[in-house]
Amino acid sequence: MAMKIRLARGGSKKRPFYRIVAADSRMPRDGRFIEKLGTYNPLLPKDSEERVKMDVERIQYWVGQGAQVTDRVARFLEAAGVNAKTERNNPNKGTPGKKAQDRAEEKAAKAAEAAEAAAAPAEEAAEE
Repeated sequence: MAMKIRLARGGSKKRPFYRIVAADSRMPRDGRFIEKLGTYNPLLPKDSEERVKMDVERIQYWVGQGAQVTDRVARFLEAAGVNAKTERNNPNKGTPGKKAQDRAEEKAAKAAEAAEAAAAPAEEAAEE
């Protein structure tokens, strides 16, 4: 059985509340889980102690049993000092799309033409 430690959403519309659960990876996100390991309330301030509550010992137990931790829960564990911080790098996410690159090329070409046009009268005046 492939285990995951992940978030299960609760709460009403526009008022999210999450449980940190150990669940079979084949089960639905908000469906059946094996054990509740903590809670996460994103509506609370970031410095609030009530924002993220975790039973770290049980999470370590499940990780020892082979459970995979999702990215968001791994970030919570890093913030709690349980896991070492991992370097995340997605260089493609910051690059502009094709249309934006085309617009930038057009803008650079127009600027170069304007600079040439401005430089041409200055050269003619210098020659006279």
